[in-house]
Amino acid sequence: MSGSASDRPLRVAILNDYEVVVRGLHAMLAPYQDRVEVVELDVQVPVVAPVDITLYDTFSETQVDAADIDEVLESKEPGAVVVYTWNMHPQLVEVALAKGCRGYLDKSLSAPALLGAIERVARGDIVVSATHTPANAPYAEITEDDDEDGSRLGGDWPGRAEKLSAREAEVISLITQGLTNSDIAARTYLSINSVKTYIRTAYRKMGVSRRAQAVRWGLEHGMAPDTMRISNPSAEKSLDLTEDDLRAEDQAEQEAAEPRDQAGTKTTEE
Repeated sequence: MSGSASDRPLRVAILNDYEVVVRGLHAMLAPYQDRVEVVELDVQVPVVAPVDITLYDTFSETQVDAADIDEVLESKEPGAVVVYTWNMHPQLVEVALAKGCRGYLDKSLSAPALLGAIERVARGDIVVSATHTPANAPYAEITEDDDEDGSRLGGDWPGRAEKLSAREAEVISLITQGLTNSDIAARTYLSINSVKTYIRTAYRKMGVSRRAQAVRWGLEHGMAPDTMRISNPSAEKSLDLTEDDLRAEDQAEQEAAEPRDQAGTKTTEE
């Protein structure tokens, strides 16, 4: 880990393929900036800043029994890697810990409970949500008893504004990426019948009836993965630009594109 966590907020990176997902998790931790500093949001790119904790959100991702998590663990300075997921299958928990993850946390945890788990990992504990935790397991459990005030801020996901549940959104995002129902069941650890149920309920909300329509809807509503790295997101410049801001940016781009001689003086084409 990068330095002592006792005299400063923990440095955390959040990793997923969707900007809305990493921003949602960042917003969940934002009220606790005195205890945790989110220094990087990574969307389909590796963590580059030295951090104490990397939170790996599994929304639409392969599970820990695939190779993607290995790349995270083997990256330069990921700190302690913590999986943040709905899939609390005992087999996945054991695989994650065997690979070197230091935490495996259920997405049903409230923000204070999530923060408490992260802090315990930073102190050296291996922490797993209590769901399906076997007796005499060689790691600490985290439950809602660790919640300081019971508040639930919640994360975010593509399609939430259109009333899709998190699970429905994950299934539709995978359809948008071209996965079959069998592929989706394997990736999400859902039964094929559960996948079909999520598809039916999502289609009703989306107003579509065929897969091609669902793919088009997904592309139009942010269901395709993003690619970006956002450093120091708490200090990020607001994207709500005024017309004057836009004009100033256009002028700066035009001036930068104008040809200049070696002395830096503007030149004009004959």
